[in-house]
Amino acid sequence: MAARGADVRAVTAAVFAAGVASFALLYAPQPVLPQIAGEFGLDAGSASLAVSVATGALAVAVLPIATLSEVVGRRPVIACSLAVSVLMGALIPLVPSFTVLLVMRAVQGAAIAGFPGVAAAFLAERLGARGVAGAVGAMVAGNTIGGMLGRLATGVSADWLGWRAAMACSAVLALACAVVAGAALVRLNRRVPADGPASEQDREVGVLRGLGAALASPVLLAQYSVALLGMGAFVALYNAASFRLTGDPFHLAPAVASMVFLAYAMGTVSSSLAGRLVGRFGRTGSLLGALAGTVLGAMMTLAGSLPVVIAGFVVLTAGFFAAHAVSSGWTASAARRGGRGQASGLYTLAYYVGSSVGGTVGSVVFARAGWGALIVMVTAWLGCAVLAVLAVRSRDEPRVPAPVGCGGSRRTDNSGAGPVAAHVVGPGGRSE
Repeated sequence: MAARGADVRAVTAAVFAAGVASFALLYAPQPVLPQIAGEFGLDAGSASLAVSVATGALAVAVLPIATLSEVVGRRPVIACSLAVSVLMGALIPLVPSFTVLLVMRAVQGAAIAGFPGVAAAFLAERLGARGVAGAVGAMVAGNTIGGMLGRLATGVSADWLGWRAAMACSAVLALACAVVAGAALVRLNRRVPADGPASEQDREVGVLRGLGAALASPVLLAQYSVALLGMGAFVALYNAASFRLTGDPFHLAPAVASMVFLAYAMGTVSSSLAGRLVGRFGRTGSLLGALAGTVLGAMMTLAGSLPVVIAGFVVLTAGFFAAHAVSSGWTASAARRGGRGQASGLYTLAYYVGSSVGGTVGSVVFARAGWGALIVMVTAWLGCAVLAVLAVRSRDEPRVPAPVGCGGSRRTDNSGAGPVAAHVVGPGGRSE
């Protein structure tokens, strides 16, 4: 379906604003983990649960919520996701104990699952293959900008307001974005019929058979591995970043240390360029290069020089988001018709299991053995991701031209932050 310009603008505004709101809330506690640890008498590993519990709940909830959206529609799920997650964000600064904070973060993470678990399908269904490209770019930007702004809102304000008021600042930011997203969804609702259950043609394989196909493909399993291991390494490093920068040998103030999250801006740039890389080097070459960049950036953070450490975070952030964009696009392309939703859900599940488990394990390793041990561990994880990609390298598609478009490629499945079915994939993974 060719999307009208007004529809594209409404959907683009909705997914951009919803992405900012959702990811600002999801990672808001990360820069104030040292303050949370200080108030409740915790070590770095225990304090990191404030992030990991939310991402873990998101991982658990994403498949059930994605299935629910097949029944009630995508838009109501996104709207409820925003409402509940913002409400939790407003209440979290009032928590009396760390246990209550964890419970509320779990509820918030489960609510946030309604956006990343549904957004890709929402875009593909509302805009079709041609209209989806620009909207996917907006979703990538919203996700990365939201993650950056949420961290900055809490990190910068924590010095003079305390971590509780700093968390409230991120909730206010999310509320403003949720209002923008809600208004865009309402405008869309008035112009086009409400989105409903999938058609019979889309159900031809069936939920269980589609899930089986998504679990049986070696190519898809490799992408889930990249999501799991890459996101685990990425969050492990950023969970410990504030402790590293505020401790020996740098002793930065929390507000200054939080500036490291400006590196997230590179995520928007690198993910938008991923399509050009795939067009020139193929999926395997692009993904291996992005993972290598992530490893290089992680190793740079071992330096005793603050500028080199900051440059390392910039490099690893650019590498990770490029790898995520290529891998999620490969997932969409390789998934069979009738199993795309399940493949998207499994990729998202692996991504946030990596965030939750990897973030916690990384914080524990850092607390007990230091930054050097953490770098050794995440390098090993990323090395395993490289091996998974190499195992399916013969299934990479031939290079394709990279004309102007979202991410520089007409193959819109390579340009987004999440899997989007942009073209039909025939037997054996051939594009038709």
